[in-house]
Amino acid sequence: MPGIVGPDEVRRISHEALDIPGVDGVEVLFMHEWGGLTRFAASSIHQSTWREDTGLRVRVVTGGRVGVAATNDFSPRGARRAAESAREMAGVVAPDPLFPGLAPADPIEDTMRFDEATADATPEVRAAGVAELVATCPDRFAAAGAYETMASEVAVANTEGQFCWAPSTQASVTTVIGGDDGGSGFAETFATSMDELDPRAIGRRAADKAAASQRPHDLEPGRCPVVLEPSAVSTLVGLLAWIGFGGRTLAEGRSCLSGKEGQRVTAPSITVFDDATSPGTLGLPFDFEGVRRSHVDLIADGVFLDGVYDLRTAKQAGKTSTGHALPPPNPEGPFPLNLFMVPGDASLDEMVAATDRGLLITRFHYSNIVHPVESTITGMTRDGTFLIEGGEVARPVKNLRFTQSILEALTDTSMIGRETELASEFFFSASRVPALKVESFNFSGSSDH
Repeated sequence: MPGIVGPDEVRRISHEALDIPGVDGVEVLFMHEWGGLTRFAASSIHQSTWREDTGLRVRVVTGGRVGVAATNDFSPRGARRAAESAREMAGVVAPDPLFPGLAPADPIEDTMRFDEATADATPEVRAAGVAELVATCPDRFAAAGAYETMASEVAVANTEGQFCWAPSTQASVTTVIGGDDGGSGFAETFATSMDELDPRAIGRRAADKAAASQRPHDLEPGRCPVVLEPSAVSTLVGLLAWIGFGGRTLAEGRSCLSGKEGQRVTAPSITVFDDATSPGTLGLPFDFEGVRRSHVDLIADGVFLDGVYDLRTAKQAGKTSTGHALPPPNPEGPFPLNLFMVPGDASLDEMVAATDRGLLITRFHYSNIVHPVESTITGMTRDGTFLIEGGEVARPVKNLRFTQSILEALTDTSMIGRETELASEFFFSASRVPALKVESFNFSGSSDH
């Protein structure tokens, strides 16, 4: 099993890059990731993999020009050669008038999101969890999915004297359980430690959903109220993070929120913020430039306040970095990685009971941006779509395609769940969200499944 490299060794290796002559500044980003993935299908494990990746990204500044080089050679020689390559590239590119300089020295404490047992988890440990999950399947049902355990350490060092380092771990179980009659159920859980996972409970949740989803009925598309479970809400919030809250898209007028600071953009009950240091998420205490991550209020009581910034976009917009830089080179600019939607006071059952006729949606898939400035996205429902009639779940229905503005959906939100769930698209990124009841949601087509 690999172990943590540690800050002392990172400092030693980085010094070889920071010490190259003839430049104005150097930044070294160190990323070390390792972990195992156990996949299963037809209720049997079919793949168990392990990976480890150690890399350096070196950014060199000279005469207002910036060059970036990457290497997997984590050694003094590898760091030096990457810095020399970055220096060579900086010598031939055009000057960047918006380059803000490197992050100043700022001691940042580690949030200690590292669990040794998760980092060292074996295939046997994950296989035991899969067995617990599969045991929840009723007769004539089968489970597919994955159990993953991951660890990482990230560090940033630069010639301004900044050095920060933090390790973290993440564990997740995802499953889809299907039956013979056309329906399926989904459940997943993300956490910083595998001790926080309950594969049996995850399996039961998916199995119950799958049993209720059998023999789905046809339903004509159109507008109707929906109750969105947290997995579906995380898709809306995650895509809004990408197209709405980034400092570069805001400054360049490409965001659905450009020019709307101080304006109401959602229902008054909606409050969204980003906070990587909250105990309810999976974030790092600093960004990939070595800047301390800040708590950022994005939407408060339905009013858009501001977005997130790295050093470059903060200079572009006349603001201060909020600590949201992504690894260089990054032409897209920053966006929030650790979103929270403040919960309300309703249960999922209460949302269903308050719906005369509508749909209960478990999750979305194949979701994509249609019109970023209008916050319009498209996708399909999946793994549990149910018709609500008279305040009760009446029957399963076949999946539907939707085309919907995210901001319109959040404006039409009438109830917010009191329980939240964590969803993650990739390491270092997570959204913690509740269920929502939306009074009007546009379904543009139907599916045969």
